[in-house]
Amino acid sequence: MKQNKRIAFVAGSTGYVGQAVVAALRDRNLECIAHIRPQSSSAVRLQPHFESLGAKVDCVAWELDALSESLRAHKPSHVFCLIGTTRKQAAAEGMSDNIYERIDLRLTSMLIEAARNSGQSPRFVYLSSIGAKSGAKSKYLQARGRAEEMLQESGLPYVIARPSFITGSDRDEARPLERVTASLSDGALSLVSLFGAKKLKKKYQSTSGTEFAHRLVDLALGSEQGIFEGASLSGVSR
Repeated sequence: MKQNKRIAFVAGSTGYVGQAVVAALRDRNLECIAHIRPQSSSAVRLQPHFESLGAKVDCVAWELDALSESLRAHKPSHVFCLIGTTRKQAAAEGMSDNIYERIDLRLTSMLIEAARNSGQSPRFVYLSSIGAKSGAKSKYLQARGRAEEMLQESGLPYVIARPSFITGSDRDEARPLERVTASLSDGALSLVSLFGAKKLKKKYQSTSGTEFAHRLVDLALGSEQGIFEGASLSGVSR
């Protein structure tokens, strides 16, 4: 059953990109449900923040039946999957196995299935990464690639975004190595672009969470389906 009203369900709303996407959706006065894990340490701080923006907060557990029931109740036209973790976060939560398969892949698969169970056939927006491929050597990129394949085979309309570095001084979690790497990468890309490699610069240049969030919402609300990376992820519509 299709609907005209635009309602976005944002999984991974407590992350850097997730917070920016919730704000971008509310900037456009779109109804937004920010999902916060029940055990999230950010809940106390972010729930009132999201509510001050006019977003609803949903703390349903990451269980298929519960998620499916929640999506059936909210009837979202768009589902954003912005989840992810780091080794540091995983260690703090006592996870020592393949965290990327456990979080990035398994939870994405669960959200895809819940979206299919919702009865709405929502447009599914998945935050992936440059280099994602099921056959990649990196476990992180491998999990992202397998998640992409699941989404493409799901029958849901979808947008897959593959950004390079997403970073900024407004990021809650300190990632000095990431910022330095992004800065060095941008510098090198600017240099090679002087010699004609402008396409390479557009593909791998870093972006801020706010800029990327607005572009992701642009893609979500558009009609084009597919994988977007590089130049197609640049530019902001306000």
